Amino acid sequence: MIPASIVAAADPAVIPVEDTLAGDSIWVVIIKGVAILAFLLLSVLIAIWFERRVIARFQERVGPNMHGPLGLWQSVGDALKLLFKEDVIVRAADKILYIVAPMISVTASFLIFAVIPMGPAVRIPFTDDITPLQLTDFPVAMLYILACAALGVYGIVLGGWASGSTYPLMGAVRSTAQVISYELAMGLSLVTVFLMSHSMSMSEIVASQEHRWWIVSLFPAFVLYVISMVGETNRLPFDIPEAEGELVAGYFTEYSSMKFAWFFLAEYINMLNVSAVATTLFLGGWHAPWPLSSISDGALNTGWWPLLWFLAKLWLLMFFFVWVRGTLLRFRYDQFMKLGWKVLIPAGLVWVVLWGGSLTAYDAGKMPGMRQVLIGVAVAFGIAALVAGFWPGQDAHAKKKRATGPTEIDAFAGGFPVPPKPGETLPPSPRSGRTVRGSARKSTKGGGDGGK
Repeated sequence: MIPASIVAAADPAVIPVEDTLAGDSIWVVIIKGVAILAFLLLSVLIAIWFERRVIARFQERVGPNMHGPLGLWQSVGDALKLLFKEDVIVRAADKILYIVAPMISVTASFLIFAVIPMGPAVRIPFTDDITPLQLTDFPVAMLYILACAALGVYGIVLGGWASGSTYPLMGAVRSTAQVISYELAMGLSLVTVFLMSHSMSMSEIVASQEHRWWIVSLFPAFVLYVISMVGETNRLPFDIPEAEGELVAGYFTEYSSMKFAWFFLAEYINMLNVSAVATTLFLGGWHAPWPLSSISDGALNTGWWPLLWFLAKLWLLMFFFVWVRGTLLRFRYDQFMKLGWKVLIPAGLVWVVLWGGSLTAYDAGKMPGMRQVLIGVAVAFGIAALVAGFWPGQDAHAKKKRATGPTEIDAFAGGFPVPPKPGETLPPSPRSGRTVRGSARKSTKGGGDGGK
């Protein structure tokens, strides 16, 4: 159920509590569902154009500017190109899973926005119906979001496996490791939000931030979530499953036409999803930012105004995605896994333990004066753990390798060729003497007379 305070905010006149989601008629539910679907599809087209324009500015280029005003029709042209492009299915593919995989990814991405509250209860134009700007909600809505996000990864894994090719399979395996690593960190970042809100319902979490956004009290958790959400959406610098420099194009190498477009669509919708979740959990949801929230006793938190604040926060986070992509380079796979398991997860555990201990001590009433101290310690430890994880340095093993020189390894020792790690080198190729460079090297070692 939607809290009474949210329902009452829809209109200067108090709206009865029973006019909530449970009272929506079937046609109102259908209209909401169609509106969400249209919003996501239109937002993806705008996001593609927005990303290309912003990165062009970062790189001192122009970006799309020929088709339509400011190049807005470029995204429409790209979508039509994918729609009419030849659809190819590789001979070695498992055809059923090959076709179903992109459908799984895009369907899972569409489901998440069903529980995102985009505003309080409003009156539908030209009708007398009053409904919240949210399709549905339930007490464990956040668990539903995590489940849908995990389900979407099956599309990537099955798509890479069903392609019957080496590089897509490697991208699928990387994706499995990625979702396990970064969903753990993401889950830990959300625990303290549930503790502060006393609920997993999205609308109640928004209502609990009426006077103070959780980004202020739970800033380390917000940092953990932001890093994890970039990893969850396979975006730079964490686009390991689709690293075109080493895996050609990763898990969708063998996809074309609309099946490729579905993967592409799912990636951008997931960006919108995680941005909407961050807005809801940490940035006050649809509440107006201070000092706008105090104007006319909160008038800007009523009617259709909250939808504007929600969209502004959403696109601010979308800009962050683009900013990161235009700024940072891709991580190596070992760096990526180290960040997840050795930095984010330990920092999340420390943060949850200290914050939970401070709340328990306060609620018990035995040490009321310790609440501020424990909360301060929790914040300090959370920030210190993140800083320590990102601080440049080397472990003792790496320093020893650098001091003793590179170690020669056998790349085929495990039965599968692996590239050398930092501090390692490959043995000289047995064919080195057959090349021009190898002959020149032998001549140099032999004193310049061909080794005679």
